[in-house]
Amino acid sequence: MQFDAHYYPSPSRRMATFGRRGMVATSQSLGAEAGMQILRQGGNAVDAAIATAAALTVVEPTSNGLGSDAFAIVWMNGELHGLNASGPAPQSATIEAVKGLGHDTMPEHGLIPVTVPGAPAAWATLSERFGRLPFADLLAPAITLAEEGFPISPLVNQLWEDAYKAFSRYDAAAFQPWFDTFAPKGHAPRPGEMWSSAGHAHSLRMIAETHARAFYEGELADRIDAFSREHGGLLRKEDLSAFAPEWVTPISTRYRDHEIWEIPPNGCGMIALQALGMLEHLGEEGRDPVETLHRRIEATKLAYVDGLHHITDPEAMKPSVTQMLDADYLKRRAATIGEKAMDPVHGNPITGGTVYLATADEEGNMVSFIQSNFKGFGSGIVIPGTGISLQNRGWSFKLDEGHTNALAPGKRTYHTIIPGFITRNGQAVGPFGVMGGFMQPQGHVQVITGMLDDALNPQAALDMPRWQWTEGRTVEVEPNFPDHLAQALARRGHHIVKKADSVSFGRGQIILRDAETGVLCGGTEPRTDAAVLPW
Repeated sequence: MQFDAHYYPSPSRRMATFGRRGMVATSQSLGAEAGMQILRQGGNAVDAAIATAAALTVVEPTSNGLGSDAFAIVWMNGELHGLNASGPAPQSATIEAVKGLGHDTMPEHGLIPVTVPGAPAAWATLSERFGRLPFADLLAPAITLAEEGFPISPLVNQLWEDAYKAFSRYDAAAFQPWFDTFAPKGHAPRPGEMWSSAGHAHSLRMIAETHARAFYEGELADRIDAFSREHGGLLRKEDLSAFAPEWVTPISTRYRDHEIWEIPPNGCGMIALQALGMLEHLGEEGRDPVETLHRRIEATKLAYVDGLHHITDPEAMKPSVTQMLDADYLKRRAATIGEKAMDPVHGNPITGGTVYLATADEEGNMVSFIQSNFKGFGSGIVIPGTGISLQNRGWSFKLDEGHTNALAPGKRTYHTIIPGFITRNGQAVGPFGVMGGFMQPQGHVQVITGMLDDALNPQAALDMPRWQWTEGRTVEVEPNFPDHLAQALARRGHHIVKKADSVSFGRGQIILRDAETGVLCGGTEPRTDAAVLPW
């Protein structure tokens, strides 16, 4: 049967999904099935999250891979834990070195923007502290998918096509392994076409057998080092072996009788917390949908310019997290929101292509996990014969010594990927996340206000048409964003741009647990090949 996997002339509707013993929600159905397989084998929410994350490097390589970074928020045995597995810049990555290679700004692709990948170490670290099943068992579903292959899903095909076109601009030998691995037939795999990677399976097996040490100290580290040296990169085995994920204390703000939690900087989750904090100071929202949207957009803009100006590696930040989330400071920022759209300016709080997944188990444990190549397939660099595609997170660094986020050896850059979590009265409500580059804090604000202000269930909150502030007074909206609201916002001074598709508006997942019954309610992203699987 012949059909167009991208053509949907009639709208489709998903219902909220309920379960009792466990749940996995993520952006690709085969990835969700890998996590559910582990839950049914007796694994807990952390085990399921690791299995899902590993499988996603295979079935959604357009957004993440073995060379990704990762963050996690884990609710385990009644306590909240944060993990920052974003890697630093190589020790040889100086502004002078990059400029000496002929760059005035950090390049988007190639080996120069590659920082130390953190995802494999995140899996091993989570497993060692909280896992129940053997680590090797958790990667088995991903290994099978890589060895036996799987049919490409529609959105993954679209993003794969975009990457194929982007990397075809380069004729450098360093990019050829990407084409050998991800376009072996001379084109991006089409929807329904089978794709497999023996090299990826081999790397996953080595990571499984060594608790990820092969990636940082063994054979895989040697291969990464050799390829980087051969093609003028800065990453070395010494950078890999020195890396370890960092356990961190999540940060929060109070919003509508709930606590909203994010990972602290260098992650940008604080942007979402600042925006929600401003909205909390503005008080309960009325029934005017235009005023509601206007306030949410303006608060998000103010928070975003603060974040872009101040957030970097916490060792290099001038204002502290406490100062940026200070109630009086956010109240002053909220007071600048008027009737008309503004050109936002950062404040001074100093006084004196990513994948997201959520899991839950029957014991009440829950995980909010995110990992990313940053921009599509990342750097476009694949280590030959390994399936390891390296992220391009260093693209966010600036080559201006006076900038907060200036490149420096061993420094972690401003990070766009952020897992979220909700609690109430000290009890877990559930994990949530909206991946998609600089859309992520904006997506967090929209799904949280959708659930806590508009009383939407998780699926309805994800289904709502989204907006995205880009700069100044410009706000992009999805194709199905209501025209009457777009026109009303324009009358308030917003420059509304209706996009032709929804690819840039993020892809989210939500799992919530009822405090009295323990029943799980999940929602999954309608803008991608997603699934939420209950048990």
